[in-house]
Amino acid sequence: MKVAVSSEGPGLDAQVDPRFGRAAGFVVVDTDSAQQEYVDNGESQVMAQGAGIQTAERLSALGVKAVLSGYVGPKAFAALQAAGMEVYQDMDGRSVGEAVRIYTNGAASPAQAPNR
Repeated sequence: MKVAVSSEGPGLDAQVDPRFGRAAGFVVVDTDSAQQEYVDNGESQVMAQGAGIQTAERLSALGVKAVLSGYVGPKAFAALQAAGMEVYQDMDGRSVGEAVRIYTNGAASPAQAPNR
C-alpha cells in the first residue's frame, strides 16, 4: 500500500512538513516493498488557492491510500476522503521515517475531521 508523507525534503530522514497542500513535497512509501519516491509539490506551493485539492488529486493519481501530515485543511480533507484516502494528522515534529513507523505499527488513528 502506498503512503504519502508531507515532507520538507526527500528521504526518510527529512522532517515531516506540517503543511499538507503547500508542503515542499511528499515521500511516497510502498509499505509492502519499502520502495520510496519523492514527489515535488512546488506547483501547489505557489497557487493562490486550491493547493490542498490539487495536491490530493496528484496523490490519488499516484495510487496513494493514506496521507501522513501535520495539518490538513477542510477542503483538502474532503478531497482526500472523496478520493478514498485515509488522513493521519499531527505527524509533524518528527522525521518521515518515524511517521511511517508509527503508521505501520498501528500507533496512529485516521482522522475523522480536519484539524485546521
